[in-house]
Amino acid sequence: MAEDAETGTGQGKHAGGRRPGETRTRAAILDAARACFAERGFDGTSLRWIAETAGVDQALVHHFYGSKANLFVKALELPERLWNALGEAAAGPREGVGERLVRAHLSVWEDAVSRPALMAMVRSAAVHGDAGARLREVAGGVLARTLVPALGGADVKLRTSLVATQLIGLSLMRYVMLLEPLASADTESVVRWYGAAVQAIVDGGEGEGGDGGGGSGNGGGSGNGGG
Repeated sequence: MAEDAETGTGQGKHAGGRRPGETRTRAAILDAARACFAERGFDGTSLRWIAETAGVDQALVHHFYGSKANLFVKALELPERLWNALGEAAAGPREGVGERLVRAHLSVWEDAVSRPALMAMVRSAAVHGDAGARLREVAGGVLARTLVPALGGADVKLRTSLVATQLIGLSLMRYVMLLEPLASADTESVVRWYGAAVQAIVDGGEGEGGDGGGGSGNGGGSGNGGG
């Protein structure tokens, strides 16, 4: 049975044409890749190590996924759940959206299935050009579809990037760098304090047209009324 799973020589096939053993093997390789990339990053991970972790022959890793770069991209498909969750959080009422975004972000990082892929993303993007480019492409595409329409207002693309930067920085310090007391702080405390910072960026686009800022500055002009 185990040999069938590794070699894909099982007799039955699923409706999609894939043998059950083949499907299990692909999944095992992908899970192993996420764990290895999360622990050592892209450069520190070899296909041999991934194969050993998955309990399969290295030739099968090549057969199913080709190169390490291709496997890395597949292993990182999971984090798109994070961006989708952020889009759902941003789509609600403007009030409290900062806290909703932070809570959605943390919930995916706290998920045992999501975290290995997210750790791999953070640890590898800064040191591997292809990986970083792929991550920017994925994150940027989902951000454009979700956060930009939800936030609206002035400088919306810049503000969206700033929100993403705030959230990625939070996860880097809390889960990767393990900065204390942030790393051990309870989730609701982090949501309350950090949500306020994100909310400030969200609200920054309201009423800021060409003369919006000048209109408020005329508040000093109300000093004219006092004259």
